Amino acid sequence: MNDVQTRTLQVPGACLHYEVRGTGPLLLMIPGAPADAGALAGLAACLADRYTVVAYDQRGLSRSVLTGPPADQDVAVFSDDAHRLLAALGDEPAYVLGNSGGALTALDLAARHPERVRALVVHEPPLPELLPDRERRRAVFQDVYDTYRDQGAGAAMGRFIATVEGDGAAPPAMPDPSQMPPEALEMMGRIQGNLDHFLAHVLLPVLRFEPDIAALRSGPVPVAVGVGAASGDGVPALSARVLAERLGVEPLAFPGDHQGLATDAAACAEIIHKALA
Repeated sequence: MNDVQTRTLQVPGACLHYEVRGTGPLLLMIPGAPADAGALAGLAACLADRYTVVAYDQRGLSRSVLTGPPADQDVAVFSDDAHRLLAALGDEPAYVLGNSGGALTALDLAARHPERVRALVVHEPPLPELLPDRERRRAVFQDVYDTYRDQGAGAAMGRFIATVEGDGAAPPAMPDPSQMPPEALEMMGRIQGNLDHFLAHVLLPVLRFEPDIAALRSGPVPVAVGVGAASGDGVPALSARVLAERLGVEPLAFPGDHQGLATDAAACAEIIHKALA
């Protein structure tokens, strides 16, 4: 079930890289930037006995190369890509999982193209526009961008990660490269290569996204919103709780923190399967 087929799809302005595993109903997995499909590989493997799992790199990231000059990428562009990918995969609606920034793509997809989505699970979508102090959050992310322009990607990502982890949280422990399998090392290299595009063209446009709550509430797509049990008060966890309240659903408790889908894939797979069912 863990045999992986690698394919590509030409879309306006990009060539999408996607990976297919397993058999069963279609489950589309959308990772958040600056990560790519590799971040969800363990989770995909845990679900490939029940679903045909498709995970892909969003445009401009890793192996989904742009076919034109770099430009700002907003959620509507990413959502259009997801819609085209689903159309290429068949006529039936798909289950969809969105993680982090990929959850924003998934929410927009479900709101604008509900006929393509059977059910949706979003894990910790960063939605600062829904938070009561959104002006302060805008200033924080603008500072991340300005830091990138002035000091480079390393300094900017330090500030960005602090917004994910929350005020006062310890920085995440970095894995020992000597203990990482080759595929994980390769993925880390790809993510490192994504940082400039992410900070220059994705960060600010994507974080200005506000989902169409009315369309999601009145539409036919069931939406489950997940929050890591160990997540603190960072933007993704706070946003997920507010989104769940706005949608009138109880948040799902996932193990771990914002990285829980990768660090505890087997347990998360069972929660996702139950929610989709």
